[in-house]
Amino acid sequence: MATDTLKSTSSADSATGGLRRLLLDNGALTALIVLVVAMSALSGDFLTTDNLLNVGVQAAVTAILAFGVTFVIVSAGIDLSVGSVAALSATVLAWSATSHGVPVFIAVLLAVVTGIAAGLVNGFLIAYGKLPPFIATLAMLSVARGLSLVISEGSPIAFPDSVSHLGDTLGGWLPVPVLVMVVMGLLAAFVLGRTYIGRSMYAIGGNEEAARLSGLRVKKQKLAIYALSGVFAAVAGVVLAARLSSAQPQAADGYELDAIAAVVIGGASLAGGTGKASGTLIGALILAVLRNGLNLLNVSAFWQQVVIGVVIALAVLLDTLRRKAGATPVTGASQGGKGRQAATYGLAAVVTVAIVGATSFLHNGSSSTANPKVGLSLSTLNNPFFVQIRSGAQAEAEKLGVDLTVTDAQNDASQQANQLQNFTSSSLGAIIVNPVDSDAASNSVKAADKAKIPVIAVDRGVNKASVDALVASDNVAGGELAAKTIGEKLGGKGKIVILQGQAGTSAARERAEGFAQGLKAYPGIQVVAQQPADFDRTKGLDVMSNLLQAHPDVQGVIAANDEMALGAIKALGSKAGTSVSVVGFDGTPDGLNAVKDGTLYASVAQQPSQLGKIAVDNALKALEGKNVEETIKVPVKVVTKENVAGFTG
Repeated sequence: MATDTLKSTSSADSATGGLRRLLLDNGALTALIVLVVAMSALSGDFLTTDNLLNVGVQAAVTAILAFGVTFVIVSAGIDLSVGSVAALSATVLAWSATSHGVPVFIAVLLAVVTGIAAGLVNGFLIAYGKLPPFIATLAMLSVARGLSLVISEGSPIAFPDSVSHLGDTLGGWLPVPVLVMVVMGLLAAFVLGRTYIGRSMYAIGGNEEAARLSGLRVKKQKLAIYALSGVFAAVAGVVLAARLSSAQPQAADGYELDAIAAVVIGGASLAGGTGKASGTLIGALILAVLRNGLNLLNVSAFWQQVVIGVVIALAVLLDTLRRKAGATPVTGASQGGKGRQAATYGLAAVVTVAIVGATSFLHNGSSSTANPKVGLSLSTLNNPFFVQIRSGAQAEAEKLGVDLTVTDAQNDASQQANQLQNFTSSSLGAIIVNPVDSDAASNSVKAADKAKIPVIAVDRGVNKASVDALVASDNVAGGELAAKTIGEKLGGKGKIVILQGQAGTSAARERAEGFAQGLKAYPGIQVVAQQPADFDRTKGLDVMSNLLQAHPDVQGVIAANDEMALGAIKALGSKAGTSVSVVGFDGTPDGLNAVKDGTLYASVAQQPSQLGKIAVDNALKALEGKNVEETIKVPVKVVTKENVAGFTG
């Protein structure tokens, strides 16, 4: 009896320990299963074929970048430059193929060579220059982004049609980015598990000095490792640009952090020596499922950042627990248990399908809301102008009984493409889009058109795609008004500086075009400097402070939005409104208060609340099958101290 009891207890302990070890060894996979089940239970729109394909597409660029970063992290390094290298590689491809007539095949090779070159520079600085990987790749982050802006002159470059097909689907349903992700994942797994350089990565990451003493040429291996990271970054950049139909100089900004997060969530250790391609793929899928599901649940983009940060912290904590518990190292060298690993993944798939199938009953037979559903994708909510658009849209939606879902693209064209994809695959009746970039939004709008979903563009148009209506002020005309206002204020002569918006955005280009056209009427006005301040008040302050050192006698400032104008006013101090006249753009509440105070001479106001209100009105009309005007212009107005009291915005 005692023996039987002992055996039973031992067996139970063994089973518990086995389960605990299984969960520790496959923490990322467990987390992915939990997320899929949770999102399926919370949103009836999550578990659809279109949406699951969206998740794959949205994970593709991050996953490809992360595969390259896996090589670096396994070898105890870090690469902060992959996002910028991706943008630079795509820019080189588009620039060489469109501006210089280079054959597309050669242009693609140039893009890959660009990635390799950036990686080799990183590797050389780290291996031979003895720079810490953090510093070397941080420097490359800045250099690559700067070169991308220089080559493109701050504007998106149209992608060749033959390469743009990388953003399409095969057979009308299978996304090409997903196929590229799978191919690059298999290549990464092969390199890590079946090649000499892969084994070298684990050796260097485990103990670099021991690897050197055992005969490994560590310096040369590091060159190869960072070059490989550059290749994967280049491929990711091409796939991203193909999705957006253009090479965006600001594309993939911050993606290096997502790539590192995917690798860490997937089980790799920042201390080096552990990591595998399948774990990295799972990490990228976790991030994509989180963003996709939170978008479908209408969770604020600000809270999404909080959630993702918590997930990363938990992943690192799990890695610590796994190490303390003596879990099986996550390495490509421990591939002997591939049969057991395949069985684990197979079991995970069966469990996921079973649980998800059960949760789907929660949504069966549930009556949909009688209210029409509309999605609003704004380029950013980190700007009072777009906050006012949202406020106007929300007030009108509440008045009309419309369920309005608002997302924030954070000035990231690819993130907005993801959000629009989510809108298209969910049960929304109409979409309102305020494009980050007019070219980059085209593919997403075409997909919505194909799905018979009405699309209303607000503030900025969409190029190469059909929208039901454009609700906007004329940025070019507004720019001309700003130039006319400063010209008349200075009596047709004087020195001015221009603070430009974020490079690559259509609003920045159009307003700059308006400034240039308007100033032609005032040959006595000399533009002594034009510098971008990215629509940001702090950058406006810094840029204006710097320009004042070189041009202390400046008499006027034109800023492409009120935020930069307010920063310039802070830099000017007592000169603002006295010896220096400042003209802003947008008519935001803070800008109008500055006009009242006299520090801001004028603001070209666009009435953003009206833009949001009219956009919702027309989205509802289009949803109901009523005719809408193709272009609805909301007039701009120059607001000065004389008329600001009567302006409501």
